[in-house]
Amino acid sequence: MKAAGEMESRDLPTVTTVQFGLEVEHRPSASPYIERVWRSRSQDVAQMLSVATPRLGLAFCYRRGEFIAAVTGPELIASMVELPAEATFFGIDFTLGTFLPHLSAARLLDRQVLVPDVSDRSFYLAGSHWAHPNFDTAEIFVQRLVREEIVSRDRLIADLAKGATPELSARTVQRRFLASTGVTHGAARQMDRARTAAVLLRDGASPADVIAELGFHDNPHLHRSLRRFIGRTTSDLRTGTRQPLSLLYTT
Repeated sequence: MKAAGEMESRDLPTVTTVQFGLEVEHRPSASPYIERVWRSRSQDVAQMLSVATPRLGLAFCYRRGEFIAAVTGPELIASMVELPAEATFFGIDFTLGTFLPHLSAARLLDRQVLVPDVSDRSFYLAGSHWAHPNFDTAEIFVQRLVREEIVSRDRLIADLAKGATPELSARTVQRRFLASTGVTHGAARQMDRARTAAVLLRDGASPADVIAELGFHDNPHLHRSLRRFIGRTTSDLRTGTRQPLSLLYTT
C-alpha cells in the first residue's frame, strides 16, 4: 500500500537552483505532514545564509564516508551556517504544526538535535533504528513515523496556516501553537510573509508591489523584515549576492 501523498507527490514539480557552488533540488509534497523535500550538494562554498523558519525538519549530511542526521528546529532570525565541502545533503521540512512528541519544540528553538548511532544504512530515532530515507521515499518514511507516533500534527495549526478562524480562545490557540512549533502564531506569520516577499523580489517583483500584496506598512517595514528573517536587503534579493541562501519557496 502506498503512503499518503506518495503517488501525488511524484507529479508535483521539482525545482533546481544553483547558487555560488551550492546546487539545490526541491519539491513540494502532497503529504499533510511534509512542506518540502530537498537535496543539495556543496562545491567550493564554505557558508550559507539560513533563513528564519517556524518549521521543524529532518536533515542528513553525507561526506567522505561520514553520516550525520539531525532534527532541526525553528529559527527566529536568519543566521550564517558552515557548509562542509564536497558534501551531499537531504532534508524534509515538516508542515507548520507537525512535531515530534518525544522532543519539545521549545528545546529545538534555534538549534538542532543530532540523531545518534548513524551509519551508512540506518540511524536511531525515538527508540528504533530506521533506514535512511531519500528524495523519492520521504513520504513513505514519514508515514511510517506517523504510524509509530514518532511524528504527529496539530490540525488546528494547519487550519490557522490556511487562514481559518478557530472557535477557541486566543489563549488556547497560542498555547497549542507554542506547544507544536516553539514560536508564536504572530512570529510564524511574519517569517512566512518575509519568505514570500523574498521569493517575489527574487523573481522580479517591485518592492511597491510586494508591499501592497503582502500588507507591509511601507518600504522600511519591508526592509526590516527582510533583514531580520532573510538576512538580505531588497536590493540583494533583486540583484543576487555572492553567498547562497537556504531553500526559498512560497509556503
